[in-house]
Amino acid sequence: MIKVLLVCLGNICRSPMAEYILKDMVKKQGLEEQFYIESAATSEGEIGNPMHTGTKNKLQQKNIPCGDHRARKITKQDYKKFDYIIGMEEQNVIHIKKIVGKDEENKIYQLMDFSNQPRNIADPWYTRNFDKTYEDIVEGLEGFMEYLKKEKKIDR
Repeated sequence: MIKVLLVCLGNICRSPMAEYILKDMVKKQGLEEQFYIESAATSEGEIGNPMHTGTKNKLQQKNIPCGDHRARKITKQDYKKFDYIIGMEEQNVIHIKKIVGKDEENKIYQLMDFSNQPRNIADPWYTRNFDKTYEDIVEGLEGFMEYLKKEKKIDR
């Protein structure tokens, strides 16, 4: 089982969007039994809050199911639990490492590093551009899935 934790600042916009897009991708590829996927925040500001309505609306527009998500903060224990801890931007990666400690097992990544154009994914909380965030996340997750195939972690 491949365990993936997607992380952003508040866990109400980017990381839950990435969580549900990835869940949808693996389901459509018949791989859902091979994955365990969650999302988390690096800050405490939104803990317990639901997904941002912009994120929820975008997922619904794309017919991607999303559950009753509630924001949570990443913990030191998550480093042991997950195989891949993927931040949406460079600052997320810095804060993930502050929370979990050294990345001795090379589990921490930035999502767009799996794409052909590594970059930060802009926070739609500030930009209000949920379409661009969605497109970037899809690009990064498609790259992540290709990476898993090349590494022979998945066979399709």
